[in-house]
Amino acid sequence: MADMHAGLKAHLKSGLTTIAHAWAIERKDGTILGFTDHDRDLSFEGITFRADTGLTALSLAQSTGLSVDNTEALGALSDLSIREDEIEQGRFDGAEVRAWMVNWTDVSQRRLQFRGLIGELSRADGGFQAELRGLTEALNRPLGRVYQKPCTAVLSDSACRFDVTKPGFSIELAVEYTDQSRIFRWEGFDGFEQDWFARGRLEVLEGPAAGLWGMVKQDRLEGETRTIELWEPIRSPLAYGVTVRLIAGCDKRSETCRLKFQNLANFQGFPDLPEDDWMMAVPKSSGANTGGSRR
Repeated sequence: MADMHAGLKAHLKSGLTTIAHAWAIERKDGTILGFTDHDRDLSFEGITFRADTGLTALSLAQSTGLSVDNTEALGALSDLSIREDEIEQGRFDGAEVRAWMVNWTDVSQRRLQFRGLIGELSRADGGFQAELRGLTEALNRPLGRVYQKPCTAVLSDSACRFDVTKPGFSIELAVEYTDQSRIFRWEGFDGFEQDWFARGRLEVLEGPAAGLWGMVKQDRLEGETRTIELWEPIRSPLAYGVTVRLIAGCDKRSETCRLKFQNLANFQGFPDLPEDDWMMAVPKSSGANTGGSRR
């Protein structure tokens, strides 16, 4: 209560209160949605909090120390706020959530009660249920280095440092044919050897599905036809002519890092790590045990 607005504190002590709750959801694509349980819209911090959205929150569990704060939000799906297709597309995954207690007669009298991220989100019977996780949730993630032969970095991330925008490692082109947003075909698409994009990404750059992407399962050349197959379909229909970007794939091997990307200095695996068979080996009863190579 020490950080509470002085006016709000006095208002709560008065005994006759005009208190409402407001929530703001900021998605990773920059979209900000505001909701309130008041019967009229509220506005502050540059956000309009819409009334009558059917969004409610269950009791908020907060604690001191590093314990994880959590709560749940319940709401109705609608075309104007939270849509079922956007949940299916993952638009709300990891979105930031802020919740205020506010005096609706004077919105300057408010207190931020919760700040965190959307965790598990489910939908059923025209509604949705979202688990909200506090900021300390990030401290529950295991950290440390994994010692393994394949590279642990993701292509172009801060550990890999490879620039996929270099010529020859990505291409933008319009959709010519798609089967259920999972299989794509182009005619006369050459200049890249077969499997160049396998284990890479297909990113949608425009239209309703802009920002969505999928991992490439197969990259096949069949005569003049190039077929790109994803592991999972893009979660939105793609129309003819929509621009997508294909990014070269990496199989995490040191040979690929050296020959395909010329990026061996940033390789994050341990290609010479002994295998389990070598670690369990015992001296031979016959032959020379010189300590040399077992190959």
